Amino acid sequence: MKKEITIVLMIATCITYSQKKSNGTIYVEHPAITTVEAFTQAFVSGDADKVASYLTDDFKYYSGTSTNKDDKGMDKAAFLKNVKSWKDYIDYLSIKRSKGAYPDALEYKDDNQKDVVWVQTWEDVKGVDKETGVKIDRPLHRLYTVDKNNKIKMLINYSTSTVNDEINQSLTERTNGQIFNHHEYINSVRKSVHAFENKDFDKAYSFFDDKAIFYDINSPDNDKGATLAEQKEMDKKMFESFDLISIDQVGYPDYLHYELEDARVVQSWWKIRLIRKSDKKNITLPMMFIDTFNDKGKITSEIAYYSQKVLEVK
Repeated sequence: MKKEITIVLMIATCITYSQKKSNGTIYVEHPAITTVEAFTQAFVSGDADKVASYLTDDFKYYSGTSTNKDDKGMDKAAFLKNVKSWKDYIDYLSIKRSKGAYPDALEYKDDNQKDVVWVQTWEDVKGVDKETGVKIDRPLHRLYTVDKNNKIKMLINYSTSTVNDEINQSLTERTNGQIFNHHEYINSVRKSVHAFENKDFDKAYSFFDDKAIFYDINSPDNDKGATLAEQKEMDKKMFESFDLISIDQVGYPDYLHYELEDARVVQSWWKIRLIRKSDKKNITLPMMFIDTFNDKGKITSEIAYYSQKVLEVK
């Protein structure tokens, strides 16, 4: 039995190795890599003439994320105009290797690949759009073919279009919903706050969804947030250290109903007057709440903005 198992394992090993086939060599250092990185720096500097010196006359540029099956690519002349536009429209432009990444040069054995070397890079492109102020900070993956004369024959660019979409949308004015200074949701926030002021906690918490999340900008783990049950415990501890005198509205709340994602948000500003039990010190704590509502009129999240130092002042 043992002998049979050994034979089976030997056969499996032979099959595994027979499935492997080399189709060329990968280089971490290569003249083609040097050309590609020099081309990139010329592109960043906006030197179209220098960029042109690295390209073949029949150079083509393609977007690797395009769904156009009839895409004929961008020719050399159009690409060089693109070099100038990047320089004209982007401040602080840089294209550098992504952390821990390095280019590869691939020399394939295939007959139809013998005249070119493929270079693949992983980089980060950064900058600020001059007209809109949109920050550019995105990963960039590029595939190049470099001919025997060390000229770039083709460039395929893979990158997200999210930042470009934001830039294009920011070129024109558009509204994103309505602002109300009187609304049912504003009333809900006020009723909750003043119920809390009067220690009617059941009513105060009744305006929140059971799965509501509470965020405190002073929390070291603010991204996690607190559940409704956890928030109740924190409020209980607050009353153990402070006497609540009053909560007074500052200005007027805003209800913002956004078109994007149909978001419903109330912003409100308050002065919370407290007496610290340990030393009887009077404290006035400015606070801002941002409450997000669902379509049922319940608060699903609340962010509290205030200074913890005000509560600790001697």
